Amino acid sequence: MTTTESGIDRLLREARARLDRIGPQQAAAELAAGDALLVDIRPAAQREREGGFAQALVIERNVLEWRLDPLSDARIPEATGHSVRWIVACSEGYTSSLAAAALHDIGLSRATDLDGGFQAWRRAGLPVR
Repeated sequence: MTTTESGIDRLLREARARLDRIGPQQAAAELAAGDALLVDIRPAAQREREGGFAQALVIERNVLEWRLDPLSDARIPEATGHSVRWIVACSEGYTSSLAAAALHDIGLSRATDLDGGFQAWRRAGLPVR
């Protein structure tokens, strides 16, 4: 049986099947309640071009697992345990799905991603800088 699905499309589909993805309004509510932390994984040039979230930790994708793993020597202070709710965001919600699935792989089972990414956040009229 042949398939027309590319390898990356399969990988993305499988990653998203493991996540309870959330939209901008739910993400904003979780952040406001202090129930989650938002992590912007976009590269600096993209953040400069598109703008930024008003309130997000900036951790570029290439070091994400090291910074959020609570057992890593390179962790950030907010990485206090495996139960932290991380909401990962990129520009449109593709790379963030793969990143959130990788966080699941290291034991951060509450991690998810922002469906539609920064673009959806901005379209929803939520705070940006």
